[in-house]
Amino acid sequence: MKVSIFDVAKKSGLSVVTVSRVLNGAGTVRENNRQKVLDAIKELDYRPNAAARSLASGKTGIIGLIVTTLQDSFFDAVVKELNDVLALHGYYLAISISTGIDFNENHYLIQEDRVDGLILLSPMEEDNYIVELKRRGIPYVLIDNQQEGNDAYSITIDNFKGGYAAGSHLLGLGHTSIAHLCGHEMFRSTRERRGGFLQALQEKGLEPFEIVHGDFDIGMGYDTGKRWLQAGKLPTAVFAGDDNIALGLINALMEAGISVPEEVAIVGYDDHYIASQLRPHLTTLRQPADKIGLAAADMLLRRINGNMKRGANIRIDPELIVRDSTTSR
Repeated sequence: MKVSIFDVAKKSGLSVVTVSRVLNGAGTVRENNRQKVLDAIKELDYRPNAAARSLASGKTGIIGLIVTTLQDSFFDAVVKELNDVLALHGYYLAISISTGIDFNENHYLIQEDRVDGLILLSPMEEDNYIVELKRRGIPYVLIDNQQEGNDAYSITIDNFKGGYAAGSHLLGLGHTSIAHLCGHEMFRSTRERRGGFLQALQEKGLEPFEIVHGDFDIGMGYDTGKRWLQAGKLPTAVFAGDDNIALGLINALMEAGISVPEEVAIVGYDDHYIASQLRPHLTTLRQPADKIGLAAADMLLRRINGNMKRGANIRIDPELIVRDSTTSR
């Protein structure tokens, strides 16, 4: 038998009106009641009738998502959370994978009446999208956007705090010769992570062993490690801008018989799936994909339903996950 909204109300111990308000993203529901409804929906596997709701509301029942890649476990986790949360509210998620540079390649997704709202995940050239979305009156939310000026409707990670935590962790272990391998300057996360790391060192009166710029990929870490080895001079610790860079560096060091963490301690960023699988297990900064996805979905639903009159930026803290690639000295 198909589960109804009345079943959800009974399971949650709340009224049908309250359940309806939660499904419609109303901001007047207390958080503990909202969570009771969401728990009941999940347990009963309730699926709102999207077609009926669309006819009644005049909406499409579709949310668009533009992302530069799905070959990233962090992005993949965010997308999964978005899909799960939006499904609970009767929405389908339409995904477009973009280079993030050419605005026109996603023009079809933001035409009138195609979607009720749009989420941009780690966008490049975001200004072009925002101008067009505003012109067409399409509610939007940015996740991990590059420009602070576009923070009005956005979910961001406090990457400065993450970089500071990485630097402080290594300093606390007694390291004074610490390098940082970071991504391209175009990324806000690059600038913020580096800024936090440098702040931690400056508070101790230290300069970094080296700051290296490159791609967020395995090859960048591997090539840097080989260069250091050929020069015969290594830092005692490294803060890698992401887990892929860290993995490449570990590969280069271990090929040369350099022990991690005994000779070089390494901290990554993102807490990709591989971080807890490789040897040694990687100390890293976790970006909570579940919190990010939930916050973005909630903000967009409130915009769609007219319950968010003023813009806001939600900044989520990363979490330092200490594993085997760092150790006390």
